[in-house]
Amino acid sequence: MVLSEAEGIPLAAEIHSGSPAEVTLIESLLDEQPLPKTPQRLIYDMAADSDPLRERLRERGIELICPHRKNRVKPATQDGRRLRRYRKRYKIERLNSWIQNFRRLVVRYEHIATNFLGFVQLACAMIVMRKL
Repeated sequence: MVLSEAEGIPLAAEIHSGSPAEVTLIESLLDEQPLPKTPQRLIYDMAADSDPLRERLRERGIELICPHRKNRVKPATQDGRRLRRYRKRYKIERLNSWIQNFRRLVVRYEHIATNFLGFVQLACAMIVMRKL
């Protein structure tokens, strides 16, 4: 998982096994950010559509912007005006494609998690250096 700022510059990266749900990993990724100021908004895909997560982020002062799932039983918590910001999610997808340019990360030659995390952080540092 990668946390980035509004223009797609990576701020923090974490790796986990494939078994935990993404909803449970979002808050730990936010704790890894290097900036002292918490973000005002978090744009995520439908995987983060969880009312308990929305409440926990609201307590932190963060607004979660993500579309609701199709099978949602409870009433909608956000309207179309807030979802207009979801259009900017392409910048995050672009960051993911930049990371996929590093073959060592795509193939995952590293079997040790700490080594793989080091290469992910190195790739993020190279992306930052290219954008500055």
